[in-house]
Amino acid sequence: MSRLQPQLSAGHQGPWSLDSQEQFDVTAVIGREFPELQLSEILKDDTKLRDLAVLVSQRGVLFFRNQDINIDDQKYLGQKLGELTGKPESSKLHKHALSNSKHGIAVDENGKLDDEVSPPEDVGGDTLWASGYEAYDRLSPPFQKLAEGLTATHHQPNFVRVKNEFGQDLIDENRGSPENNGLDFKAEHPVIHTNPVTGWKSLFSAGHQVTAGHINGVTEAESEILKSYFRQLITENHDLQVRFRWGKNDLAIWDNRSVFHTATNDYIGKRKGNRVVSLGEKPYFDPASKSRREALGEVP
Repeated sequence: MSRLQPQLSAGHQGPWSLDSQEQFDVTAVIGREFPELQLSEILKDDTKLRDLAVLVSQRGVLFFRNQDINIDDQKYLGQKLGELTGKPESSKLHKHALSNSKHGIAVDENGKLDDEVSPPEDVGGDTLWASGYEAYDRLSPPFQKLAEGLTATHHQPNFVRVKNEFGQDLIDENRGSPENNGLDFKAEHPVIHTNPVTGWKSLFSAGHQVTAGHINGVTEAESEILKSYFRQLITENHDLQVRFRWGKNDLAIWDNRSVFHTATNDYIGKRKGNRVVSLGEKPYFDPASKSRREALGEVP
């Protein structure tokens, strides 16, 4: 894979500090695994963490096995990866509106409560990620041009539904960013997003975040057609997906700006996980940005 000078890592000089670590691409377009690396060993090395952050944005998701970091290390790692690739100073760790300390969900074996950690009490089976970069590249040129000119309203109504039906308290102020406030859980974003680390175009407004939302500026029927087609690109093209089978203390880091993910119902019993989300910048589209294939010289 060609190496780029990411837009927000202009000072980075080779050789890349992680090249000596055992690693392999899980699929051609998404995912890389480090089977031996312990993140605790590089936690205070900003050069290696910056390179790690860039690699997350390029490969979409990275996998690490049987890690020994604690929850405070995980929070530090999440925040530092964003800081080292230029995220806004005002963007901190996300506070989940529902899965937070108000509900007594412990984040470690000592019963620690933390609003900046959202541990699903039942994380499901394997997790799949899909590349938004590759989804964009699979649009025809006329469809790419159409999508680049569109915005969408993202909407998540389930939090308010749970609040109204079950009387659950929600965090309604400063959920990791001064702009992340209120209980309407709506936001307008570009359908095609430019990743600020790689400079690559990605399909963004698709899947679950727009199920209850809509594509702006088109008819309702056109919105449903576009939403359905974008979802179809993500779910029916297995070669732009990567699947990860979790083991104890395994860890995954992904760039939510350029991937989609879902858990699978393919397991027996319950499994628990801790999730830390580092907030980034407001999504934007740069008309001068390139697609992944174009940037890597893979366009026929």
